[in-house]
Amino acid sequence: MTRLSGAGDDQTNGRGTEPRSVALEIADAVDGLALLWSVAAQGASLRLSPHQLRALRILEAEPGQNLTALAEGMDIGLPTASRLCDRLEAAGLLERVLHPHKRREVQLILTGRGRQVLSEVAERRAQALAAALATMTPGERAALSGGLRAFRNAHERADKEVGGTFL
Repeated sequence: MTRLSGAGDDQTNGRGTEPRSVALEIADAVDGLALLWSVAAQGASLRLSPHQLRALRILEAEPGQNLTALAEGMDIGLPTASRLCDRLEAAGLLERVLHPHKRREVQLILTGRGRQVLSEVAERRAQALAAALATMTPGERAALSGGLRAFRNAHERADKEVGGTFL
């Protein structure tokens, strides 16, 4: 794993309770999780880039978005979003359909195959996570679950305090 701390860091063992020490430990765990997440997704019947998967997940959560909304949701430019959708459409995962009430607007809709691929990726990721969690004791899993819940709550509180995404 990549260690984000410097060579002179006095908390290199990752056992400290100070926010910076815990942050470094979490960063290492996130690196491992990201690798597990990526490898599981790449084992699906159709290999998609993280960008493509993200677009499909956004469209699954909010069906019928137009290209502008997708580009904004992904924080990418319109030309990039258009090319991304071209590739997804060519793969049979997405279709563009005219909006029923706005003649000039095109909606982006997942196909059955698109939903199937997302389901397969989600299942592969869940299996990979479950396999890793199975090697932990019940107490370790409970501690992890409680810690994640506390982190999520703290993040939500901090996000509300700054009025947007907490970075």
